[in-house]
Amino acid sequence: MNNISVIGSGTMGNGIAHVFAQFGYQVTLIDINQDALDKAIATIGKNLDRQVAKEKISEADKQAALSNISTSTDVATGVKTADLVVEAATENFEIKKQIFKTMDENAPAAAILATNTSSISITKIAAETSRPTQVIGMHFMNPVPMMKLVEVIRGYATSDETTSKVMEASKKLQKIPVEVNDYPGFVANRILMPMINEAIYTLFEGVAGVEEIDTVMKLGMAHPMGPLQLADFIGLDVCLSILNVLYEGFGNPKYAPCPLLVNMVTAGYKGAKTGEGFYKYTPGSKDLVVSPMFKK
Repeated sequence: MNNISVIGSGTMGNGIAHVFAQFGYQVTLIDINQDALDKAIATIGKNLDRQVAKEKISEADKQAALSNISTSTDVATGVKTADLVVEAATENFEIKKQIFKTMDENAPAAAILATNTSSISITKIAAETSRPTQVIGMHFMNPVPMMKLVEVIRGYATSDETTSKVMEASKKLQKIPVEVNDYPGFVANRILMPMINEAIYTLFEGVAGVEEIDTVMKLGMAHPMGPLQLADFIGLDVCLSILNVLYEGFGNPKYAPCPLLVNMVTAGYKGAKTGEGFYKYTPGSKDLVVSPMFKK
């Protein structure tokens, strides 16, 4: 396995492309928008610069990684020679369904088709292809270059061979792959999202403020980041989407998204990426400032 295609050049896609390229794989980064691809390559360059500054890699390593990445604005062309395709597009089943159909029609017959989805059923995605035994979940954590975990999700028909190859590829990236089965939210988000949702309910019901809730979880449970700050970092729209998948998948009211979360996303307050969520984010500033709407 040497040729990797990554579909989607956003935060997760460029991070996945970065780590594969850093470890010597030939990577084709695919996005329908050339400007997005240019931005992704610039981001990868900056992140590699940070690794050089921390003496984790050399300048030569950085240049080698960048030279391993090519770009394409066409999925059909971009997957033609892939041994492994990793889809990292928007967390929306209809979008992923169309991408997987194109991947299936154009990637080599032996290619593995993986998705970086954080919650959508691998079995459901695989059913849209002619090769369900070669479809698998490869859920990287954000930020990809730093986080060690890869949640490897087996769909109903995923073969042992496919799973073994993806586990091995993950280890070559110096990641720690953990094999899990295909049920809503898998393991990471089935546990994480109800905690975040409960933190939002705790704020919504007036039990405590934003800083107080995050401080309790950081100091009391040794979490490096409070759940409300983490929700902002993930994206409140992404949190809402995953909770909806859990709620619909299990039909259990304990997964119902907090009305405050629904309202915030509807109003466009999606966290760090929009400049405001539970905290307000100012470009160039590392100060954590509670959003004015939650100040006492």
